[in-house]
Amino acid sequence: MDEFELDSRRDIYAAVSDQPGVHFRGLLDRLDFAQGTLQYHLRELADAGLVEVSDDGKFTRYYPADEFDDEDQRRMNALRRQYSRRIIAHLLADGPLTTSELSDRLERSPSTISWHLSKLDDADLVSRRRDGQRVYYAVRDPDRVRYLYVVHRRSFTDGVVDRLLGLWDAY
Repeated sequence: MDEFELDSRRDIYAAVSDQPGVHFRGLLDRLDFAQGTLQYHLRELADAGLVEVSDDGKFTRYYPADEFDDEDQRRMNALRRQYSRRIIAHLLADGPLTTSELSDRLERSPSTISWHLSKLDDADLVSRRRDGQRVYYAVRDPDRVRYLYVVHRRSFTDGVVDRLLGLWDAY
């Protein structure tokens, strides 16, 4: 059977293509499918090699096959999380920054910022440099992260990051 013979699979694939890194709940909210139906069709698309599945530690995310390597999937997974995306934006705009500087900018507790930075570090998206008592964080491969954000900007709903980075005209 042609995997795109069914309208439902075409719709699911289009949603994944429009919003790479979308998680299951995001697809449920966007599409008018029952949970079991969506799970079934996603599994069929994955088995056919049309959709890739990525686990970011909290969500299972979906990507069009062969469009994102593992590193770009990790970057997009981070960009899909609101506070990780905002941390990355501040680091890109003004980094390197410390946890306390990010905490002040984002108006979140240092422990919350530390948790997100830890996840970003585990995903190899940020680097840290110790300077005495302070630890500074910076984005690894900032050009690639900026590129991914700009190319997929329409699938993010974060005007704060758009304004902070002012990237839309950069590419």
